[in-house]
This record gives sequence, C-alpha cells and structure tokens, in this order.
Amino acid sequence: MNVEKWMKKNPRTIKPLDSIEHARQLMQEHRINQLPVVRGNEIVGIVTDRDLRDAYPSVFADPLRKPVPNPHDIKVESVMTTNILSIAPEDGVIAAASLMRRERVGALPIVKGKQLVGILTRSDLLDALIALGALVEAKTTK
Repeated sequence: MNVEKWMKKNPRTIKPLDSIEHARQLMQEHRINQLPVVRGNEIVGIVTDRDLRDAYPSVFADPLRKPVPNPHDIKVESVMTTNILSIAPEDGVIAAASLMRRERVGALPIVKGKQLVGILTRSDLLDALIALGALVEAKTTK
C-alpha cells in the first residue's frame, strides 16, 4: 500500500516571505498543523504550529520580557525547518509511518524530485489503518 493513495494532494502551502501571522491564520482556518513552504512548486521547508508558538511566545509567559516583534513582521523563512523529511508517492505507508514515529513528526511532504505533490499526516495514516482493519475484519467474518 503506497502513500499516494492516502496523501492529500495539492496541500495548503505558504511562501518563505509570508508572515508567521499569515501562516497561523491559514492553519487555524483550515484546521491543519503543518504548512509546506514553497518557492514556485519547489519545497524549501516546512513550518508547524509548534514553530509558530516557539517564534511568538505569549507575552503573559514572562511579563518582564522586552516587547516581542509583531508577528506580521516575522517571516516564515526565519522559523521554518529547512532540513525536510519527505517521501515519494510510491513509498509504502509502513515506511512513512515508521519514519514519522522515529523522527516524531506529524506529517511528511510527498515530493517528486523537489516538487511538492502532497502531504501525508497522522490522520491519513489512521485512515489507512482503519481501511486495512476493515479489510481484515471482512475476511475473518466470511
């Protein structure tokens, strides 16, 4: 079973020079936790909700802190991960799940060459597991 069947095609993306404020809005609006960062169609990084939280901590966390920059002025490229873990569409779901578990990531960009073609998330893997379980259950009840 390859990831192409389970990945989300044409995922939401963001550009390196977009603001982290825009990234946060996209994540909230579309209820996602990761955004591949692209220049043209080429993936150059990934930004997660954790990256955004770390980049813009709450002012209530430390009231003696100096003023934090406006999130509109912080660019995605300054907080994104550039050492991208990715897989190809023809790679197996088991390999993808193993990589995600080992590296403790919630999603993997799916790339052909350097071009982003999809994203595989934990939810997608759960969908694959449910489908596989239903197949096994159907075979054992015959």
